[in-house]
Amino acid sequence: MTRTTAIVDLNADMGEGYGPWSMGDDIALLDVVTSANVACGFHAGDPSTMAATFAAARVRGVAIGAHPGFDDKPGFGRRPIPHTTAEVERLVAYQIGAAQAVAALAGHRISYVKAHGALNNIAQTDTGIARAIAAATRAVDRDLMLLVMPETAAERTARDAGLVIALEVFADRAYLDDLTLAPRSIPGAVLHDAEAIAARVTRMVTTGRVETVSGATRAVGIDSICLHGDTPGAVASARAVRAALAAAGVRLAPFAGIPA
Repeated sequence: MTRTTAIVDLNADMGEGYGPWSMGDDIALLDVVTSANVACGFHAGDPSTMAATFAAARVRGVAIGAHPGFDDKPGFGRRPIPHTTAEVERLVAYQIGAAQAVAALAGHRISYVKAHGALNNIAQTDTGIARAIAAATRAVDRDLMLLVMPETAAERTARDAGLVIALEVFADRAYLDDLTLAPRSIPGAVLHDAEAIAARVTRMVTTGRVETVSGATRAVGIDSICLHGDTPGAVASARAVRAALAAAGVRLAPFAGIPA
């Protein structure tokens, strides 16, 4: 069934610079998105970058989330690194706490958590890792929402933990038939054409279905759309997505709201 009106969030990964080195155009993205997933210093980011991103988000009315990943700056958190579930709990809790502290310093407040990169990918199918992320989030602050992919171990374990969740789909990543993301090593796994991305997102939101690499579609819940802030053309894609959704009668708003 096609939806003629809807409300959806548009999020992007950001705050992924380090020291004098920057990645992406966070300020331009913050003028388009409604939620910002901010690196917490492990896969990318540092206290100054985090504070600047949180402050810029606050003045624009953009919600902020902690974006914890593996401690792997050289690999940008996209390499699977073996961890026990207890280790994952600790590294996620540590990063959420750091984000909360720096956000408070910047006058904003973390309202949700979204795992990054390889950690997020593993949590789609590994119940133990997914449960560890949910447990860490709940232990730090049970009022935090968890942003997860639909029909995955991450969604199931977050619900079991009693967390409030939001379901996200990816604007610029291809899907396998099991609703996991196609590996970046596969040609076409990352999409770059802004207009094609915008058209794809509009179809997903208005039909409630995700398209897979095989040509199949799967019905899913959609609360938020993710764009990767580190890809070339990220700002152009974000603007195209926002314009296309508006033309389809879809309103953008933060899924987690803006904490007072």
